[in-house]
Formats: sequence, structure tokens, C-alpha cells
Amino acid sequence: MPELGSFALVLGLALSAYSFLAGLIALTRDESRLQALRETARRAGIASFGAVLLAAAILVLSAFENNFSIAYIFHHSNRDLPAAYKFATLWSGQEGSLLFWALLLSGYGLVLRLRHRTDEALFAHASVVIAAVQTFFLLLLNFAARPFALQPGPLSADGSGLNPLLQYPEMVIHPPMLYLGYIGFTVPFAFALGALAMKYPGDRWIHITRRWTMVTWGFLTCGIFLGAHWAYYVLGWGGYWGWDPVENASLMPWLTGTAFLHSVMMQEKRGMLKTWNVWLIFSTFLLSILGTFLTRSGVVNSVHAFAQSSIGDWFVIFLGVTLLACIYFYLKNHGHLRSEHRLESLVSRESSFLFNNLVFLVACFTVLWGTLFPVLSDWVEGHKVTVGPPFFNKVNIPIALCLLLLTAVGPLLAWRKTSLGSLKRNFAWPMLGALTTGVFLLLTPVSWGSPFGMRPWNSTSYFYSLMTIVLSVLVGLTVISEFLRGGRVIARKTGSSLARGMLQLARRNTRRYGGYIVHLGVMLIMIGFAGSAFNQDEEKEMGFGDQLAIGSYTLVCRSYTQEENPNYSSDIAIIDLWRGGRQIDTLYPESRFYPAAQQQQHVPTVRSTLKEDLYLVYEGQNQDTGHPIIKAHLNPLVSWIWIGVLTMIAGTILALVPNSAPLRVPLPARVAAEVTARPAPVGVAH
Repeated sequence: MPELGSFALVLGLALSAYSFLAGLIALTRDESRLQALRETARRAGIASFGAVLLAAAILVLSAFENNFSIAYIFHHSNRDLPAAYKFATLWSGQEGSLLFWALLLSGYGLVLRLRHRTDEALFAHASVVIAAVQTFFLLLLNFAARPFALQPGPLSADGSGLNPLLQYPEMVIHPPMLYLGYIGFTVPFAFALGALAMKYPGDRWIHITRRWTMVTWGFLTCGIFLGAHWAYYVLGWGGYWGWDPVENASLMPWLTGTAFLHSVMMQEKRGMLKTWNVWLIFSTFLLSILGTFLTRSGVVNSVHAFAQSSIGDWFVIFLGVTLLACIYFYLKNHGHLRSEHRLESLVSRESSFLFNNLVFLVACFTVLWGTLFPVLSDWVEGHKVTVGPPFFNKVNIPIALCLLLLTAVGPLLAWRKTSLGSLKRNFAWPMLGALTTGVFLLLTPVSWGSPFGMRPWNSTSYFYSLMTIVLSVLVGLTVISEFLRGGRVIARKTGSSLARGMLQLARRNTRRYGGYIVHLGVMLIMIGFAGSAFNQDEEKEMGFGDQLAIGSYTLVCRSYTQEENPNYSSDIAIIDLWRGGRQIDTLYPESRFYPAAQQQQHVPTVRSTLKEDLYLVYEGQNQDTGHPIIKAHLNPLVSWIWIGVLTMIAGTILALVPNSAPLRVPLPARVAAEVTARPAPVGVAH
């Protein structure tokens, strides 16, 4: 089996290299006899998917067969590992995840090549770019990170087991989603580079690129928040985002990809920002590769990163070559990217998109700077200086507030120029609603863990929390006003209800109103983030009957027990939860030990409501008394983050759905008779 897997990877490399070289030759020579060569290049790219799929299937099958002669299976699986995690072995380590990357990339390439008749010249150029990227990853798999390398020494009876932190149902979903996002950005990059190289006439390529970007952006969004959900429910520290370097690596291409999805509308509507959009796509792809480099090179320390290895040098070379290719084709053909119009007014939708893009790029730069600062300081001073969450929060919270304001303002501005009367008409009641919310939060005591309610003068974090909620309400009200305004018009014309009118409105322009729903999701997520200013923590050793008070809750230790299963053993505390003089729940924080990996893991238990999460962690035992040590976190509004993510996904799906047919309103019988009886204009036949 290992030999067959290795052969499949060699075959995949040969097919990808042929697809790249043959396709490149066919494109650089304008000869009709080379059309057959272009077709063979396309088919070789399709066949490479089959070869990589075979290699991936063999690796997964080896995990299920407990083939510990393969070093990768030995280090990332064991006999008692549940079936779902045996399948997840494919992406749980360095070599397997690179194979999974190559599989997904070849899958994207397969779809692109099967759709080549959409625009044969453009798709042929994009196919060559994808083949080049795929060749790089298959070179890695064949020479630097071989997934079918054999385990030295005598054959082991059992493996070392999967990292306990990865033994969580979400880890069967999170990495594929994240990789589909990372890898998917190769496709818009391929279209952008191909269109620039061939001086593609018109903007049709940007429409194709936008749809691919929306799909991959949706996957990356799912991947990022699934990772946050995993961190919250598995790592046991009570948080969901710690500005970890690998978390930041996934955020950076998301920021530039989001900027592109906004600014591309200016190119489609007004023929503006063509150069800007091309470089946004280039930057998004390069940041995806940079994120992969950070994860695998060991240059930064992260709980998410793979072991340190020399594979990082390969990525540095690939990044350099890719950047040079982008610069070369831009310098050669940049005249093809001239804008057709100029910005006419600062109070316009164009200006809001431009400011939106600038803020996104500032956010991306600050995250990049903070992430790479340890590396830069090591080069300059000879030792690493780590930048922690305080830096990222101090810089990025004001940036996020600016983005919220632009998210509220942008949709209500007109193209080219917005009149003062239109501004007053559109912003009056959303602004009034947002200000009313702010005043209510200031004057009404809110029991979120602070006896003073939401008072911004208590601390900077409270002020930011207040502003976040006020601006989020402004976003929500502007989106609702857009739905209501359009829905009323359709309801009036068709005689239907307002709800039906809004539904028809969304179906007629799915991209626009799907985007508005995404904005609603962002609003809900930001409200969830705002609750972090009111988090509370308590920790206590708890014997039988001991109590721990946090917020309005009282925790009472009923007992503690132990359990054994083939994969791990558990110490479990049984905690009764009381509030207002009555028991409302029983919680079971747990500490597990995995013999195969010789690792301990704390498994928190979380009781979630729309108002707050009660989060309990079994920290360990007092060795003298044998009593469990329980740490409790009270985290307000966290559930709104996950609700917001689901809303964003729903909006993205709606934006990808084709528009329904234009609304046709039947004319009254009398009007129809008049139109029919009216004589036709001169020169027009009946």
C-alpha cells in the first residue's frame, strides 16, 4: 500500500508538470496546430485529480487498517481511535494535510477544467496557473514531506495516537472548511493573473472571479469561526480568539478577500479600481500561502502550528517566485487596467467602498505586523519579542468600530453623489434608534457582571463595548430600512403583504440583499464580542458540598467520579447549578488522560443562553486532598457570535443564488384595453 501511494503521488506530479508546461507552450505560441497540445494539458490536469485522490484514499485506508509501518499513521493514529478521527488523520499532521491541500486544489482544478467552454482562452490561462501551484505542492509531497515514508525500526503494535486537542467532532469539519477557503483563493488568483497576462478584453473575467471568491470566502468564514468555536469548547481557557499567529494567518486573507468583494462592485458598476482589485486578489493568495508557511515552518510559536521543519524554505522560494510573476505581468500590462471613471464625490457609495477597503487593509497590515514582529525582532536584535493580545486589541478595536460605521453608512449612499436630503431621509430613524439604544444602556443598570451597568467612564473596554453595540444597532436598522423600503414598493405594486414583498425583493437581487444579510450577521457577531468587557472568572478547590458563587449563579459540588474507555480515562466533577434559590442544571467538567499520546486534556462544560455562557473547567486535583479544582467563567453574549456566523453563511448562500425573473405586474383590464386600442407609431408594424 505505501508503494502504491508513493507511485500515485509521482504520477500526479508528472501529470501536473505536463499540464503546466504543455499548457504554457500552447499559450505562448499562437498556432492552431497547438490546440491539441492545449487539450492534452487540460486532460492531464483532470487526470492529476485522480492520481492525488488515489494517494489520499490509500492514506485514509492505511489509518483504518492500523498500518503503523507508515510513519505518518504511527504518529497520528492508534488502534482505539474512533472512526471519524481515523478519517481526520488525513489532515491532522504535516504530510497528510499537504496531501489534503493537493487533493482539494486538484479538485478545484477539475471543476475549472470541466467548465473550460465558458471561455476557453481565459480558462486555459487559469488552468496553467493552477497547474503551476499544484506542481509545487506535489514536489513538496514527493521530496520534502512524504506521507508514505516508512517507520524506522521494528513494526509497532500500536500508534502514538491523534493529538487529544484534535479529538473533537468539530475537527472533522474545521480543517476542511479552512482549507477549502485557503486553497479556493488559488482560483480567483489564477483568473486574475491569466486575465492580466492575456490582456483580457472587458470585465467578464471579474464576474467569474467574484463568484469563485464568494464561494471560497464563505468556506474561509466557516473555517475561521469553526476554529473559534473549537478553541472555546476544547482548549479550556474560556475564550474563542487569542490572536494566536495561526489564527491571524487565517484572518489576513479573509480581510483582503472581504475588501475585494466590496471594491469589485466599483469595477462592475463604474469601471474603477481595476489595478486595486487585481492586487487585492494577488495579495489574498499570497497571504494564504504565507499563512501556510507560518503554520508549517515553526518560525512562530502556536498551539495550532505543526512541528518545526525545513519545509518553510520551500514556501519562501514559492512566495518569492509568485510575487515576481505578479510584478512582471503587472509592469508589462498595467496600461490595460486604466480606470474608466473618477471619484466624483466623497459622499457617495464609491467613496464608502474606498474607505472600507483602506480600513480593511490597515487592519490586515496591523495583524501582519504583530504576527511577524517576533521574526523581525529576532533578525534585528537576535531574540524574539512577542506581541500579545493587548497590542492587537488596542489597534484593531477602533478599526473594527470604523468598519461598523462604514457598514452602516455605505448601503444608504447613492452611486456618484448623494444629496443632503437623501442622507436625512435615509439616516433619520436608524440614527435615532442607535442613539436611543446608547442612552438606554447608559441610564439603565445592566447586570452583566458589573454593579454599575454599562458606564463608559469605568474603563476603555466598557466604552468600546458601548460603541460596538450602538454601531451594531445602527447597522441592523439601516439594513432593515433597506428591506422595508423596497418591500413596501413591491407590496404596493402587487397588492401582497409586506413580508412577501421583502421576500420577492431579495429574490430579485440576491447578491445585494444577501450581502445585507451578511451585514446583519456581522452586527450580531460584534454584539457577541461586546460582551467580553463584562467577563468574570472564579477558581476554587471543591470538595463534597463546597460552593462557588459567580454572577447570579451558585455552584455546588455534588460528587466526582472516574470513567474508563479504550481511548482515554476521565476524572469528572458533578456540579449542581443553583440560581434564585433553586437548582436549574447539573454540569460535568472533565479532565481526560490519553495513554497513547501520554497527554492530559481539560474538557470544559458550557451552559449557554442568549444572555451569557457559564463555562466550567476541571483544572486538576489538589494532590493532598484529592479534591478537584474548578475554574468558572461567566461570559456574556457569546451565543450571539455563533448566531451571527449562521446568519453570515445564510447571506452568502443567498448571494450565490441566481436572481429570479423580473417582477411583472398585470395591468388593469381598462388600461390594457386602452393600450391595445392605441394606434402604433408611424413606421412600426402591428
